[in-house]
Amino acid sequence: MAANNRQVILAEKPQGKLTLANFQFAETEMPVPAEGEVLVKALYVSLDAANRAWMQGVTYRSALETGAVMAGGSLAEVVESRAEHLAPGDLVFAETGWQAYAAVPGKHLAKLPRVEPLTHLLSVYGVTGLTAYFGLLNVGQPKPGETVVVSAAAGAVGSLVGQIARIKGCRVIGIAGGAAKCGWIKDELGFDEAVDYKAGDVRRQLRGLCPNGVDVYFDNVGGDVFEAALFNMANHGRIVCCGAVSQYDDVPPAHGPRGVPGLIVTKRLRVEGFVVMDFYAGRDAALAELRGWVEAGKLKVQEDVIDGLENLPAALIGLLAGENRGKRMVRVG
Repeated sequence: MAANNRQVILAEKPQGKLTLANFQFAETEMPVPAEGEVLVKALYVSLDAANRAWMQGVTYRSALETGAVMAGGSLAEVVESRAEHLAPGDLVFAETGWQAYAAVPGKHLAKLPRVEPLTHLLSVYGVTGLTAYFGLLNVGQPKPGETVVVSAAAGAVGSLVGQIARIKGCRVIGIAGGAAKCGWIKDELGFDEAVDYKAGDVRRQLRGLCPNGVDVYFDNVGGDVFEAALFNMANHGRIVCCGAVSQYDDVPPAHGPRGVPGLIVTKRLRVEGFVVMDFYAGRDAALAELRGWVEAGKLKVQEDVIDGLENLPAALIGLLAGENRGKRMVRVG
């Protein structure tokens, strides 16, 4: 076993866009698990836009503090266990932070099955897949024949949301950045139409593609794209608020969309945010359905794997800039 532990520290909270200068690297002694804890080795660290939101203050978790190990979850392997239900070699998803090794409470961990590829445990069979599944089906409640629009459609969650909506018999329109991503979600993932937010007025593009309005909008970005979808909603439409990546890494806008309360009332819209853990009672059934779709070739999984713990800061900055297709993660090595 290595004699020390490599870590990425949040050196300074960003003022504006995140940069490499906000992080620093450290090496510390190997952690020792206490009674009820396990020592785990991070295999793949999950990267999500929420990593950036945690730097802004309290969300559904405590705010990150400067000088602390950068927060994040990992697919990890148990090295030493002082928890009865786990043994060395078991795979778990753990809140390790950005470090090679961590000692974490065993009571929060469950043994994961070994699947091929292992990375699917962080993407389609992990928080990403469950977020797409529960957010669309439990919160959005799409019906066959309805029009579903999803933003960040080439990203980790959005690429799965659009495909699940198609499986459920909906017409699906994805909003993505650039002709290449728009072509990919249509040609490879089966979206019916795509809107390039870099190519002009999103509100006008949506109006042309959705003359009868949008029944379900799955929002991953907030900001101007959210506003464009909002003003194209059909009566009794549902807006699923999953994230607001456009606002995590920049100066917040001076004001939001105007006239919103009246619009929500007159169109009888439902706008609902969610956190995936709220639905974990249905986790096993959801995973079984996701696995069935993947094995049947109905659900394609795109992953973006970067090598090296030292590349975590740059990988997160790139994700916030929209570099990735599908789920981005870093192989610790």
